[in-house]
Amino acid sequence: MVLGLGAYLGVEAGMLPANADGKPSRLERWAARTSLRTTLEREAPKGPNPLPLDDANLIAGIKLYAANCAICHGASEGKPSNIALGVYQKPPQLVKDGVEDDPEGVTYWKVAHGIRFTAMPAFGKALEDRQLWQLTLFLKHMDGLPPAPQRVWKAVKSEATSSS
Repeated sequence: MVLGLGAYLGVEAGMLPANADGKPSRLERWAARTSLRTTLEREAPKGPNPLPLDDANLIAGIKLYAANCAICHGASEGKPSNIALGVYQKPPQLVKDGVEDDPEGVTYWKVAHGIRFTAMPAFGKALEDRQLWQLTLFLKHMDGLPPAPQRVWKAVKSEATSSS
């Protein structure tokens, strides 16, 4: 009870930082990581992607990524956009910090549901289930694309990057 009251008064007094460029506390980092990890363990789909790994699905995933993800997670050249540089928490730049090693169900869940307390939106109401799996398929294989999808991927460039 006393701890809860203390936390409430701290929030009311503005002691919990609200700025996007501030460093999160250890408690905030622990709570966010722990909550995300246990939610993914409980809710992420198990098993493989239901879509076949083919050029058509990969290219569809690349186009979805270009339209919805590149502004925060980077395009083929790997340069973060101005938006990516200014949001909290920093979005991973997927050309270098890819999710190829993540289970596909985890990637699917993150794209479909977003991640609370970050700038990662939920696309589950905007994209159809097939599109979510196509995007997941691209993200799983973005570091080893066949020639035709690779050409499409190389054409995806960041729109808003700093001039430096």
